[in-house]
Amino acid sequence: MKKKDPAIRDAFVEAGYDSKTATSVKEVFNGNVFIDDTRGQVYGPEVMEMVLDMFRNVMNQGPLAREPCVKVKVMLKDMKLHEDAIHRGPSQVYPAIRDGIRGAMMTGRPLLFEPQQVLHIEAPVDYMGEVSKIVNNKRGQLLDMQQEGSLTVIRAKLPVSEMFGWSSDLRSATGGRGSSSLVDQMFEKLPEELQQKVVSLIMGRKGLTAAQVGA
Repeated sequence: MKKKDPAIRDAFVEAGYDSKTATSVKEVFNGNVFIDDTRGQVYGPEVMEMVLDMFRNVMNQGPLAREPCVKVKVMLKDMKLHEDAIHRGPSQVYPAIRDGIRGAMMTGRPLLFEPQQVLHIEAPVDYMGEVSKIVNNKRGQLLDMQQEGSLTVIRAKLPVSEMFGWSSDLRSATGGRGSSSLVDQMFEKLPEELQQKVVSLIMGRKGLTAAQVGA
């Protein structure tokens, strides 16, 4: 944000920020916020664009398996800059900011979120138990269940990662008479016991090593 925009400041104040902090917002990127909380930095404006470059970089590739971040607030509290301009270039600023943000995030125990889908499922009443069973087997959650004539109408929420083979499983469980359609989708926190397993799977898929992610 090159200029101070009263509308943006007022929006942050309305969201609960004090006026001073709201005025210090330098960047909003993919639902993440960067705030410059430093004071009296003579060379600060000179390096700020590099700082924001690395903020955006880390928000795109967070500390957990280089996955995108969401709803992160980064506050720059202080910095020491060399008097010689040659020592405050990208090769000095980039790693300091990147590692600083990732390191700070790791102290806050970051978590992976996973995509979820809400499905509208219809099946004959006789198969209600079978439908419930496959939903539960896929880490799903039954949100609502009603009987309409000879049909059972179910709303269920399932993780997208468990949806592979869903259509064939539903047909098999209902004698080919069950159907489903997408109602809604969202992200929710991945269960604690699956966090490390999924991080390892993502790292394997991306060809990342622990040393690379920690770098």
